[in-house]
Amino acid sequence: MRYAFAVFLSFFIFTTLRAQRLATLEVTLPDPSVGMQVPVQIDLDGITFAHDSLLNLVVVNGNKRTPVPYQIDHADRRTLHWIIESSDSKVKQHVFELMMGDPRKSASTHLTAASTNGSHTIQHGNKKLMRYQYETLYPPKGVDSVFARSAFIHPLWSPHGQVLTRIQPPDHYHHYGIWNPWTRVLFRGDTIDFWNLYERQGTVRFANFLSRINGPVFSEYQALHEHVALKGKGAEEIVLHEVQSVRVYRPSQNYYLIDFDIQMSCASEDPVLLLEYRYGGFGWRTTEQWHKGNSEVITSEGKTRKDADGSTARWCIVQGEVDQDYAGVVMMSYPANYNHPEPLRIWPESMYNRGDMFANFATTKNTDWKLNPGQRYILKYRLLVFNDKFTKEKAERAWQYYSSPPKVSIRTH
Repeated sequence: MRYAFAVFLSFFIFTTLRAQRLATLEVTLPDPSVGMQVPVQIDLDGITFAHDSLLNLVVVNGNKRTPVPYQIDHADRRTLHWIIESSDSKVKQHVFELMMGDPRKSASTHLTAASTNGSHTIQHGNKKLMRYQYETLYPPKGVDSVFARSAFIHPLWSPHGQVLTRIQPPDHYHHYGIWNPWTRVLFRGDTIDFWNLYERQGTVRFANFLSRINGPVFSEYQALHEHVALKGKGAEEIVLHEVQSVRVYRPSQNYYLIDFDIQMSCASEDPVLLLEYRYGGFGWRTTEQWHKGNSEVITSEGKTRKDADGSTARWCIVQGEVDQDYAGVVMMSYPANYNHPEPLRIWPESMYNRGDMFANFATTKNTDWKLNPGQRYILKYRLLVFNDKFTKEKAERAWQYYSSPPKVSIRTH
């Protein structure tokens, strides 16, 4: 009798939990997503304190409910993250349900990250996406060791596996894939160059990982960088602290997103002045396969490779032929960034005759930027890494959903 009652009670609890709907989440996209992914997030603690393992998220399509990958971030509060995916470009309304006790889970593969040999590689299944170099990498044999540095991204892979970055090219040994030093910095009366390493004035280096997380929606690491002034005879001083958070979202077949959150603060009680200069900040040295004959630039303001340099932009497409395929990146600047829309440094078509490619959101290209002690200064960027050719219409839509993430209407039950 007791055994039968226990079985009945277990079945009752299981079926009750399975049927319990905590909230309906309605997401309206003001404009159709044209088949692209749109990251979404909500405050989970505002809905339930149920343990993470008891929760499930489903997308509602008529009477059909399908589990979708989700991820819960435990920072200041629990935040629920997922991605809206729609192959139908006309769909604007997306309905999800947050369930408790439903054992159905999405079969989505987690993003993983491995830290080996001084680098941190993020991948999805067997598809490598990007690698962050945290140990110092030295230049080729015979090249001055002053060009060594850490804290940069290379390789950046396209969804099909092509490498889109380049490091230590003979024309600029100080170029490191995707990196963000400043070129002219005034500190205590001295002007320091953190970009051109051959000047022997400064460098940027990795100090420590602050966090590393992986999941079915994104993989993220947070690293502390030090902007170091070199004083000679081995003396040095840290001028700026930088906390760089990099979040890589689960890829689709032909593209994926990377979000950068760069927080800078003075390392001493003295202010730092980032001086106006024609390049510096968030830069990308592209694959050596690109030249003026097989690649192109399109900006949010309609500029091309011929006239983009010195213009301002909300986003910039750089794309071209690589390994008998086509790939590229949309570089997006967040509206709250200093000096947004930001000035661009785009190498001209005449660069080294063949038209080698370098792209840079040069925040201080046309103005100074003063950083005061005790304050944080934030720059945010999103990269949309893709294969196939990307249009300006899709780039504009992607930027709109980056600059103004969709709001979620929540109905609790």
